[in-house]
Amino acid sequence: MSSDRAGLGLVHAAVRLILGLLFVGHGLRKLRPVLGGPGLDGAEAQMEGLGLRPARANAAAAATTQLVGGGMLAAGLLTPVASTAIAANMIVAMRTAQAGKGPWAIDGGWEYPLVLTAAALALAEHGPGPLSLDRLLGTERTGTVTGLASLGAALAGSEAVLAAARNG
Repeated sequence: MSSDRAGLGLVHAAVRLILGLLFVGHGLRKLRPVLGGPGLDGAEAQMEGLGLRPARANAAAAATTQLVGGGMLAAGLLTPVASTAIAANMIVAMRTAQAGKGPWAIDGGWEYPLVLTAAALALAEHGPGPLSLDRLLGTERTGTVTGLASLGAALAGSEAVLAAARNG
């Protein structure tokens, strides 16, 4: 059993890389018309349709959060901060794009963003693992308090985005 705990954490790193790199791709799609994405003009139209105003600023902020947060998560750098950014982004999506559509993703619901949020927050609590920049640099933070702080900050950040959109 102890040999498992002392391992390289390959599965842990794979989960972090998959989640992080998917967000990098998602952010790139919003910024530029690559990977089949709408680019910033299309993302602006999406934000406008969701009532997130000013739409262009919200599109750029969402794209940057996804790109930078995803990159940090993939690298295991400042993992609680990256996890918070990703979770806040997904909470805004659940409260706007998926609101009122029920849980199931096939119906446009919040199932998938909730899974992404849970995965990001699990990484905040359990840390990036041994194959990470946080571990290498000695900046790794883990534990229940870290996970709960990430959740609280994500909820507060998402509420701030939505409040600004209501007043924008």
